[in-house]
Amino acid sequence: MASPDDSPALSIALRRAVERLADAGVPDPVVDAELLTAFVLDTGRGGAQAAALRGESLSADDARRLDDLVARRATREPLQHITGLAPFRHLELKVGPGVFVPRPETEMVAQLAIDALRAAASASPVAVDLGTGSGAIALAMATEVPHARVFAAENSVDAFVWTKENFDKVGADNATLAFIDLEHAFGELDGTVSVVASNPPYVPDAAIPRDPEVRFFDPPAALYGGADGLDVVRILSGVGLRLAHPGGTIVIEHGEWQGGAIREILTADGWRAAATHPDLTMRDRATTALRP
Repeated sequence: MASPDDSPALSIALRRAVERLADAGVPDPVVDAELLTAFVLDTGRGGAQAAALRGESLSADDARRLDDLVARRATREPLQHITGLAPFRHLELKVGPGVFVPRPETEMVAQLAIDALRAAASASPVAVDLGTGSGAIALAMATEVPHARVFAAENSVDAFVWTKENFDKVGADNATLAFIDLEHAFGELDGTVSVVASNPPYVPDAAIPRDPEVRFFDPPAALYGGADGLDVVRILSGVGLRLAHPGGTIVIEHGEWQGGAIREILTADGWRAAATHPDLTMRDRATTALRP
């Protein structure tokens, strides 16, 4: 990167950032370099690309700041921790240490929940997001199905700080957040919920996530789910049966090889029509079922 006294051409600064991130093994160095540059310039990724094409230069202060941010990303600190923001569907969520960073594949899980909520035979259907983390699924449901009432539960103190910020930021009047244990969440809603959704921890305890961004920065409580990764799924199945009304839907995100085991858990507990759904990369990433 440039020395502190330089005012390099933006195109050169971008190229050097890409090279540095590529050398560090960052999966998408071009995207990340452009997003970090956009963050420094307080613009979007397209704005940074356009500025580079116009031959604009970085100020010395912006060059130093970009250098610092690229150095952080080269350590594999998540891009979202550096910018403090994570895009999710039409939302921009605040994230940082202590909360799980929402992934693109969870957008498909949210879509399954939203579709089920829209199809509910009620003028004001109820949805619950258990272990909401950043609030991604709950806030997507609340904003995209505005006639629904959405309740979100989180039981991690560190995560809840971020959840509350996002609920305050989005300001959805139909969304309610509670700091509560998942097993005992929302007893007042028993038998009334149309959609129960969750992205639980599902990594087996002995498995080590490949990506440093996950292994070193995501909170372990949001990753690991017991010996087979399904301990929390078993809890969710029982809680979902308590909350859901007949015909209500449960939507659970999981690892690509866990669909069969989760269908067995749900079916054994009494759920019906358990089905596993692929994401856009054709990996099985979510399972749904209906309450009889």
